[in-house]
Amino acid sequence: MSILSEFKEFAVKGNVVDLAVGVIIGAAFGKIVDSLVADIIMPLVGMVFGKLDFSNLYVILGTVPPGVTNTLAELKKAGVPVLAYGNFITIAVNFVILAFIIFIMVKQINKLRKTEEAAPAAPAATPEDITLLREIRDSLKRS
Repeated sequence: MSILSEFKEFAVKGNVVDLAVGVIIGAAFGKIVDSLVADIIMPLVGMVFGKLDFSNLYVILGTVPPGVTNTLAELKKAGVPVLAYGNFITIAVNFVILAFIIFIMVKQINKLRKTEEAAPAAPAATPEDITLLREIRDSLKRS
C-alpha cells in the first residue's frame, strides 16, 4: 500500500474528521469566551474593584530607560523586562469560565444520553417462521 493511499484512508476515517471539526469549533468557541471575558466580565470586575484594569497590572523587573513612560506597551516596546501578571489573571479567569461552560455542556449531554438509554425499546415483532415453529411445537406437545 502506498503512503498516499494510507494517508487517504487515515484522513477520511470518521474519527479524524470529527476531531478536526471539534478543533475548529473549539477554536471559534475560545474566541467567543475570550471576548466574553475581555469585553464583558473583566470590565465589570474592574468596576467592582475600583475601575481596576487587570491587563495593565505589571511589575517592572529592570531599569527603565529615560524617556519611556511607565505603560505596559511602552515598557515592552523598549525591551524592559516586565512581569505582566494582570494578563495572567485575565487568562486564568478566561480558562475558569471556559472550563465551567464545557462542564455544563458535558453534563447536559450525559443527561440526554442517560434518558435515551433508559427509554425501553419496543419489543421486536417475532418473525413469522418462528411463530409457526412455536405453534407446531405446542401442537406436538398436546398430542
